[in-house]
Amino acid sequence: MAAFIQKLFGNRKATATAVTPRKEATKEEADKTSRQDDQRELQAEALKANPSEGELEELAIGGLTAGIRSEAAEALTEKATLQRVQKLAKGKDKGVYQIVRQKLQRIRDDEDRQRKLAETIQTIVRHAVEQARSDDTKLFEARLDALLQKWADVETQASQEQTTEFLQAVHQCRERLREMQAEKDQLRHQQEQKSQRAETLSLLEDTLDELKHQDPDLEPSLASLDALQKTQENRWLEATRDTQVEKQEQKTYENLMQSLRSYISAVKRLGQHRDEIMALQATDSSDTDDSKQTDQARVILETVDWPRDFRRPTVLDALNRVAGKPRPAKTNKPDSEEQKALADSLRQALDKLEEALESKQLKESRQHFKAAQQLAKGLDHRHGKSLQPRMHLLGGQLRELTDWQGFATRPKQESLCEQMEYLANQPMEPEAKAERIKELQNEWRGLGGSSDRDLWSRFKQASDQAYEPCKAYFSAKSGLKQANLETRKTICDQLGTFLDNADWNNIDWKAAERIHQTAREEWKAAWPVEFRDNRPIQKRFDDLLKQLEAPLDTERKKNEALKQGIVERAEALIEHEPLGDAMSQAKALQTEWTSIGITRHREDRKLWQAFRKACDQIFARRDARKNEQEQLSREADEKAGPVLEACQSAGSDSSLDVLKATLAELDSLRNEPLSAGSKERVSQERSRLSGLVSTRQLQDQIDTWKTWINARSSSTLDSGALPQHWAGLAADVGQPDPVELVIRAEILAEVPSPAEDQGRRMEIQVQRLAEGMGNASSDSDKSRQLEMLVANWCVVQPVDVVSEPLAERLGKALEAVLSES
Repeated sequence: MAAFIQKLFGNRKATATAVTPRKEATKEEADKTSRQDDQRELQAEALKANPSEGELEELAIGGLTAGIRSEAAEALTEKATLQRVQKLAKGKDKGVYQIVRQKLQRIRDDEDRQRKLAETIQTIVRHAVEQARSDDTKLFEARLDALLQKWADVETQASQEQTTEFLQAVHQCRERLREMQAEKDQLRHQQEQKSQRAETLSLLEDTLDELKHQDPDLEPSLASLDALQKTQENRWLEATRDTQVEKQEQKTYENLMQSLRSYISAVKRLGQHRDEIMALQATDSSDTDDSKQTDQARVILETVDWPRDFRRPTVLDALNRVAGKPRPAKTNKPDSEEQKALADSLRQALDKLEEALESKQLKESRQHFKAAQQLAKGLDHRHGKSLQPRMHLLGGQLRELTDWQGFATRPKQESLCEQMEYLANQPMEPEAKAERIKELQNEWRGLGGSSDRDLWSRFKQASDQAYEPCKAYFSAKSGLKQANLETRKTICDQLGTFLDNADWNNIDWKAAERIHQTAREEWKAAWPVEFRDNRPIQKRFDDLLKQLEAPLDTERKKNEALKQGIVERAEALIEHEPLGDAMSQAKALQTEWTSIGITRHREDRKLWQAFRKACDQIFARRDARKNEQEQLSREADEKAGPVLEACQSAGSDSSLDVLKATLAELDSLRNEPLSAGSKERVSQERSRLSGLVSTRQLQDQIDTWKTWINARSSSTLDSGALPQHWAGLAADVGQPDPVELVIRAEILAEVPSPAEDQGRRMEIQVQRLAEGMGNASSDSDKSRQLEMLVANWCVVQPVDVVSEPLAERLGKALEAVLSES
């Protein structure tokens, strides 16, 4: 029973003893958990307190929870920090790695977008500058609009310099557009003037032809003829203003207008003497031999002076009889068959005239009536008599249509008069006002003029009144034209002086090209000028430019040949090896390119594009190799990553074998194409591990020496275990006693000696200084001297004189040397 109770209590005691450590372990775990909770709260508060980039980096790597690490990683913004976190999180924290990886990808995407945007802006600016300098005017405005539309999308992202350069190019393009538009307007105006002149000549020809072939006894409307004459004279004046008119065209107009004026004057004079003619006709049969009447008839015929090209009225034929002048000889008529054919043709012409009159087609009706009159001239009395009434009827209908059209256009002409009168009272810019006056005058001409003399006078008076304020402006403009003309003469004189004194063998070609360009710009700026006065000066300027352009073109072509040679040499370097030599030669070619003189812009741009393409291909090879090297570096870095991570786990507590193995793995990376950062880390780890290996080897060596020292003092040392060379080392020390030997070791190790040995130590130091054997100058020398002392201790010192206290002091000296290293 007692044994059982004792056994029972013994078990309980053992159980209580076993439980105690578990309680202590539980308490430590609770404390650890509490500390982790506190640290977790501190990290959470740090995240909310606007941490710096470095603090976020530490939290993203060392956060206690995945949420803290993820939140810190989401808050990171700097690319370099993200890259470091990505490397550290790879293979350890997948969530943080993915977050950082996505943010880096977004940063790279943003950088790509910014780069592409910058390239787009530069391309738009370059295209604008090229268009401003281009001679290609095809779709010029459309291309400018396209550039402006593209610029609107990127304008906010452009720099101030790019914006200024683009706007300057656009301004130049718009200036060119205005010049092109002015040329078009001038050409259109000249074409309009040409059309007006052609219509004037056509109208005069039609009118004169109609007057020549109409019934001579059909009295024309003098008011209509006067209005026609005035309107066409003004029309011709406007159509020939500030433009070149061919001599033949001007002569044709003058002949036609002179014929019309002669006819109108003859009709007026005939009307003035009609009463006298009627009186002479009344007395003709009763007193035909009266010489007084004959003389009077002759005077009237000479005064009327009827034009020969127009058919004479019957009253003039009667007056001829009174004057006793012979009647005009009758022309031979065609035979009967020809007369019938002419009559049939006349009937067809009258049918067409009738259809045109029914359709109210005035122009076509006049043409058909004119053709009918031509045919009627060739008919004799017998064949033409039956068609004459129809001719008179249709001629009357034609006059009615003409009067009706005049009636229809009168409201429009009155409206033009009102507009011109309103314009005369409006204060406007002279150029705009003059342009508006011309527009209204063109509309008036487009209506074919007016047979109403009063209406025309009203329009003319309003036009003169509206144009009156413009006279001073155009007078001043005329003075400006004269000043510009003088400026152009000066430009020609300066160009001529330069060409006379130019030494083409020793000339500054760029300066000559600038003179050529400046002369053209100043010539263009000296505008407007009077066209007629400018023609001889323009011819002289063109001749001088040709004289200047000839040597410039020769020099440009010579330089273009040089640049073509550079292009060919650059293209030959595309596959040249070694690459470094090719790049050096390409850079030399670039320098040579810039030293070449003037060239034609378009040809130079083509050559530059070819040269740039060849250089790009050369340097693309460098970039490709660089990318290949970077790829190899990335692969090598990835390969070195696990080795470096393993190195971080190797420390002073690792075994010598582990340190040597890790150092061997680092040595295996020696020939790998690592990046600069990885190389630095490998070098640092190699230095650190090498130091650890050296320290560990020294420790092992000192431990071995201490073992031998203690074994010698206890007489248990096996002499065969000692190194063979120690005998020689021991002999080099001499014959010191054990105390001196230990003191010398303490002096080398720079550790204090006991108080009782201080005097002895001082003597030894003085003696060694006298012998020139002070402290070792280097660690290797110090280690060798210590080894010599230890060898003397183990080989030479008698066993009976060495003691354990001295052995302990010698071991401490060795330990001190280890701690220094």
